[in-house]
Amino acid sequence: MDTPKHTQPNLGEMLHLRGNALSKGEPIALPLVQSSMFHLPGMPEDFSNYGRVHNPTWAQLEHVLAHLEGAACLAFPSGMSAISAALFATLKAGHRVLVPSDGYYVTRLLAAQFLAQLGVEVIERPTQGFAEGGFEGIDVVFIESPSNPGLDVIDLRAVAKAVRAAGGISIVDNTTLTPLGQRPLDLDVDIVVASDTKAMGGHSDVLMGHVATRDPQILQRVEDWRKISGSIPGPHASWLLHRGLETLDVRFDRMCTSAQVIAERLAAHPAIKHIRFPGLPGDASHALSKAQTLRFGFLISVTLGSEAQADTFINTCPLIRPATSFGGVHTSAERRARWGDVVDPAFVRLSVGCEPVEELWQAIDQALNAL
Repeated sequence: MDTPKHTQPNLGEMLHLRGNALSKGEPIALPLVQSSMFHLPGMPEDFSNYGRVHNPTWAQLEHVLAHLEGAACLAFPSGMSAISAALFATLKAGHRVLVPSDGYYVTRLLAAQFLAQLGVEVIERPTQGFAEGGFEGIDVVFIESPSNPGLDVIDLRAVAKAVRAAGGISIVDNTTLTPLGQRPLDLDVDIVVASDTKAMGGHSDVLMGHVATRDPQILQRVEDWRKISGSIPGPHASWLLHRGLETLDVRFDRMCTSAQVIAERLAAHPAIKHIRFPGLPGDASHALSKAQTLRFGFLISVTLGSEAQADTFINTCPLIRPATSFGGVHTSAERRARWGDVVDPAFVRLSVGCEPVEELWQAIDQALNAL
């Protein structure tokens, strides 16, 4: 499998990006700039001019995101606003877009309810076998890998190469692994989008997203979309995400390490009928994930004996928060069928948090044993 590993960015350098540019007496913590107006006599030149166009707080956030991605980044007020910007910046009437039929359902809703009505043909394929049928005549290919919630994995380099050869643009939603767990741009993908509401922010207190690309023309289109549509991040949300990124390394490492331990034990538990976690040697995604990703992630998918058992497990385990979304410091879980995902009613997406792993396992084990 010709999919080389890539390394994480220098995370110590990331922590000091701002500090190494400070003058004497300036605050080490990032200031929160709430202003919508800026003092602007004469011509605007490259100065801050209006809050819909520029804000110093989100500019510093984008500087840190760019360091993490190894590419220019633009911040957005949610993951879906980032996805919308990437799609609206690259599609027009008469184009064709391919989206995963088993990925995040809101992306499919955006495509079906809005892009299709603007003259874009929407094609859906399951993540397994995503490349079957090729990419000829498809203008934009939107990829989730690992898929959410099934955790199927796509050979990103192979697909990106095939899409480019066919004249298309590839977009990868890298929310589940973050740039610390997977480097799509290093695998020849054109655009990365992510919901930074999840692990990047990490504290379940902010909605944010970002778009990253190494293509200047795409970057300009996305920036124009943000400026004209007004899909801008708020300065306080930008400040919260910037603060969250400062602990991303330690949080992500703890979550992924704990998930490996928890998954191995869940795989042997009699209450679990089926489990998906790319870090398990027997998982269908293991070989490709081992070659393509830096970490196996913190998401585990399990199927219990019944819908009632799944609900009881989620609602009674004291160290699991019953909630949608994922990637926070608190371990959380939910039955994805309640949102319409085509999964078993007893299918549970488990997001492992930052609790001490033995304490977390004891709580999970006791909840499962009580079913």
